[in-house]
Amino acid sequence: MQTVLITGFEPFGGETVNPSWEVVKLLDGMIIDDCRVVARQLPCVFGESLEVLNAAIDALQPTVVLAIGQAGGRVDVTVERVAINVDDARIPDNRGQQPVDVAIVPGGPAAWFSTLPIKAMVAALREAGIPASVSQTAGTFVCNHVMYGVLHKLADWPEVKGGFIHIPYLPEQAAAHPGAPSMAAHTVKQALEIAITVALRQAHDIKVIGGATH
Repeated sequence: MQTVLITGFEPFGGETVNPSWEVVKLLDGMIIDDCRVVARQLPCVFGESLEVLNAAIDALQPTVVLAIGQAGGRVDVTVERVAINVDDARIPDNRGQQPVDVAIVPGGPAAWFSTLPIKAMVAALREAGIPASVSQTAGTFVCNHVMYGVLHKLADWPEVKGGFIHIPYLPEQAAAHPGAPSMAAHTVKQALEIAITVALRQAHDIKVIGGATH
């Protein structure tokens, strides 16, 4: 059975929970479009996060890799288009690291673009009544670090599709940040199930087309 690898982060920045992991862990073991979903938690740490993710990719050989992260203040599910080759941390990571203008991959491309069907994902989410949009920036913290790193790795595996989605605070987090938007866990879970389905259908279509041309 083919595998979808989905990741979420541990809490950071003084939060006691991270919505990405709180939702992603609910998907672990699910079967979507005949593929098994495997969830992994990533440390919110430069370097170490990619080590954990790359090891999971090597072990699982997934069809799709989808990383999820918290973006407090965003109002909807945002599917990221691009990751840039820079770590520039506004706050320290969970090991106290705070890089400034440091390349993720020295000498690597300035940016990597998501290989997921980002517009189709957003359209499907909106059709399901879930607020969603394409985001043009994954920031410069650990989320962007992970997105760039995984796409850099997958450049050698073009058959494996990968990308990143940011999600808002959970309501219990927003309660401590007056005025901040939030989204319920069950809504985010539904959104990620839809996103995975759309990504898998693209991956399967590419394999069918590729097989027909050889």
